[in-house]
Amino acid sequence: MKQKRSQLDIIHDMLASVQRKGGKIKPTQLLSKSNLSYKMMQEYLVVLYERELLREEQMKGKKLYLITDKGCAFLAEYRRLSAFTDAFGL
Repeated sequence: MKQKRSQLDIIHDMLASVQRKGGKIKPTQLLSKSNLSYKMMQEYLVVLYERELLREEQMKGKKLYLITDKGCAFLAEYRRLSAFTDAFGL
């Protein structure tokens, strides 16, 4: 049976989705790529905004989410920690 994703895993998935799309993503794309309900995505967006990992911008009248430098640093550290724990089978 597959385990539920932790809060860190979900944050990683959201930020990685934005990064893979060139650092900016539309709301519907983020919703689809992060595999969350709309309500859950909104709750996690608040967390990402508060921690300055993601920001929102209006471009040509459309909402976009952009990853910040702090968000990119989070992804790098998350991947480093994940590689470390995988190396020890944790």
